[in-house]
Amino acid sequence: MGMRRVAIVGAGLTKFVRRAQETGKELAYEAAKMALDSCELTLEDVGCVSLGTAPDAFDGVHMKGEYLSDGAGGWRKPVMRPYVGGGTGVFNAIHGWFHVASGLFDICLVVAEEKMSSCYPHPAGAFLTIFDHTTEQPLKPNLIWIFALEMRRYMETYGISHRDIALVSVKNKKNAMDHPCAQIPQEITVDDVLNSEVLADPVHRLDISPTSDGAAALVLVAEHIAKKITDKPVWIDGVGWNVDTAYWATRDLCYPRYVEKAARMAYEMAGIKEPHKEIQVAEPYDPFDYKELHHMEGLLLCGKGEAPRLTAEGVTARDGNLPTCPSGGLLGVGNPIAASGVMKICEIFWQLRGEAGKRQVPGKPKVGLAQAWGDLMQVGTVIVMKV
Repeated sequence: MGMRRVAIVGAGLTKFVRRAQETGKELAYEAAKMALDSCELTLEDVGCVSLGTAPDAFDGVHMKGEYLSDGAGGWRKPVMRPYVGGGTGVFNAIHGWFHVASGLFDICLVVAEEKMSSCYPHPAGAFLTIFDHTTEQPLKPNLIWIFALEMRRYMETYGISHRDIALVSVKNKKNAMDHPCAQIPQEITVDDVLNSEVLADPVHRLDISPTSDGAAALVLVAEHIAKKITDKPVWIDGVGWNVDTAYWATRDLCYPRYVEKAARMAYEMAGIKEPHKEIQVAEPYDPFDYKELHHMEGLLLCGKGEAPRLTAEGVTARDGNLPTCPSGGLLGVGNPIAASGVMKICEIFWQLRGEAGKRQVPGKPKVGLAQAWGDLMQVGTVIVMKV
């Protein structure tokens, strides 16, 4: 039997906050219930659960997948927990797609959760363990200064200024003002970004997404089920993933080749020949403002070094020719690691159905893309969606 076509028919998203009163299990339950309610299904209809969540340290719970499973709807059901750091959210949905496309299950509930405020003293501390124990850990690195190296390399390679990059943070935080789940929506200026606290030059505080708690969920179904549930299914027509070496010091950080390889895989599957023309709305991963630009280029939505110019010209604005992060992205909505990628898929789902409210991009988009990136600057995950 060939692979079956898979549709998203429901989505749920909690408010992203810092120091949520709810436990991680309760956040997962809230998102899962919203997703099922949105398409009038119940847990009895669900065949399996794909559960995405990042390091156990983030929730302060050992064997977190087992802990979250019943809250996420996995009681007495097959549960799989994919995990690729920040790329987990999109990879989680890809796992769900496989479960349904393969014919193993007709309905899969995809749930992603993170409660980063439980990680003491700060989530970045959990990442100290991922560096090479001999060559890197003695330097006591943290993610911010690793990304500062990448951001600087990107700027120097293409002659990009911090002012060019800061436009992304201004755009996304303003877009988030229209998102009911957003953690830090705000209207700021480029100068606000440039004058904010320096964390590791050239990275400033307003260049970065916040520490967040939250959950997101999707309902994936086989084609014959989708047609019974809704007249507005959103099809997952392409999936792609790629893992590069963890030795970040041995490759040129100016370009995310792992994102390009994942994107080419998804585009080939979806029949996309010219992504910069065919993708009508995009949600690339933006934990740092420069990463949206980096990822736009890796996704072949523009040439290398061209993303800042497109941003400055308004092409990536909500009413531009290529709306990028109309949700507000991680910079505005928040960044509860695994839930972030699923949030982006939720946004494309709502955009393609014309249900994004004040965030709705004009022109009734029919093709959209969500992408996430993770681990130590090495994982690309991409989903192409169509109506």
